Amino acid sequence: MDKVFLKNLKPLLDAIAEQMELYVPKKLGDYYSFSRYKPADSAEPVFNNIRVSSPAKEFLFPMREMAAVYGGKAETPDIKPFAVFGLKNCDLRGIKILDCVFKEEEFLDPSYVARRDNMFIISSDCFDPAETCFCNMVGGQPFAEEGFDLNLSKVKGGFIVEAGSEKGQKFVKDNMRIFTDLPADAESERDQIRKKSRTRLDEINAEYLLDNPINEIVEGCYDSPLFEEEAGVCVECQGCTRVCPTCHCFYLYDTKQKDYFGKMKMWDSCMRCDYAAVAGGENPRKILGDRSRHRLMHKFVYFLERYGIEMCVGCGRCVEGCAGGSEVRQLLKKLNEELKDKKHTKVTK
Repeated sequence: MDKVFLKNLKPLLDAIAEQMELYVPKKLGDYYSFSRYKPADSAEPVFNNIRVSSPAKEFLFPMREMAAVYGGKAETPDIKPFAVFGLKNCDLRGIKILDCVFKEEEFLDPSYVARRDNMFIISSDCFDPAETCFCNMVGGQPFAEEGFDLNLSKVKGGFIVEAGSEKGQKFVKDNMRIFTDLPADAESERDQIRKKSRTRLDEINAEYLLDNPINEIVEGCYDSPLFEEEAGVCVECQGCTRVCPTCHCFYLYDTKQKDYFGKMKMWDSCMRCDYAAVAGGENPRKILGDRSRHRLMHKFVYFLERYGIEMCVGCGRCVEGCAGGSEVRQLLKKLNEELKDKKHTKVTK
């Protein structure tokens, strides 16, 4: 991978914005959200210390879009190249999970693929994890090593820019005027900052240490009353699945357009009461506790069995977005203790 040095963000973002639409983090109180980048703005762009509150899936998997038409020809969206700056490693891992679903050969989603192919990813290192971050519990880390076109690491005097794809390498080559060679100690400084971020994550999640793999914990406690207990604080707002970077459930419904009927695709949530309802009024997950269990089973067991990776990236958005104050790390810790008791009881019998 090629590495160069950048003193200021603005020349880089201006160069990208000349070629395509660019979305960057914008600070709103204690959080970040994405906004369209305008080169005319004189202010130095924000380098976000943690992931943006909204998930990257919004760029690839729209909340609402046309999926099929009948009796006419739909106006297909003109998907042009676009770039997103400030994505973190948890976001990149989330995109990798969405790729498993929407780029699966037998069920390939052409709209998703078109957006994915036209997306230019500029990721950046986390250097101040939030109290809700737990990527280190699910095999993650606060910096990216793959899945980006360019990655930025903040160091003294500027940023290390690393190209992680052919698109990224071409961009660097075509815009060498804005870059310089790496300072002698830049990479060692970056490595120290990354080490501090990992240490900070370990400190944040020290109280949630688990003795068993999460998939074994969740599956081994399938009948646990803790899922019903967890449902006691849930207000069914579905916020956890909306802000999750990997949740991808959707439903289809018919709608009449100007001169044809359309089949619309819209985000759905397994936490919604009628999500699993079938014809005739039957519902295998009418009880909220069953839906709470299913959500974790999908995240840590079912998806792992099918694709070989867990569906949780530990971004912590579900913790921040829960109106009822649910804490997935606390639930996993309780389930872990329950599984330990089960194993101990089995051994002593």
